Amino acid sequence: MIWLTLLLGFAVGVFSGIVGIGGGILLVPALIWLYGMSQHRAQGTSLAALLAPVGILAFWNYYRAGNTDLKVGMILALGFTAGGYFGGWGAQYIPELWLRRAFATTLVLVGLHMFWTRQAP
Repeated sequence: MIWLTLLLGFAVGVFSGIVGIGGGILLVPALIWLYGMSQHRAQGTSLAALLAPVGILAFWNYYRAGNTDLKVGMILALGFTAGGYFGGWGAQYIPELWLRRAFATTLVLVGLHMFWTRQAP
């Protein structure tokens, strides 16, 4: 099981580094399907993986290529920290089925928008 988990983390890291997505988009469904976790547990486990600076090496490659706005990134991190606290607190009161449906709806809507939009405004 350790090797499967390590391989999953590696695969999600590679994909996240290539397309710049948050790993939770892939980790949460994988943890549900491969490990039989509940939606709450999968989301919490995905967030636990993000506690360490898991994206630092991918970030470094983007930074060296001049593809990073550090000021915006730091402000986002500050807001994400506060928002993550309140979102994590609130999620504990949302029923499992509603939480899973909200997650799935978010993925579908974002995916459809990105698929059908030719370029950023």
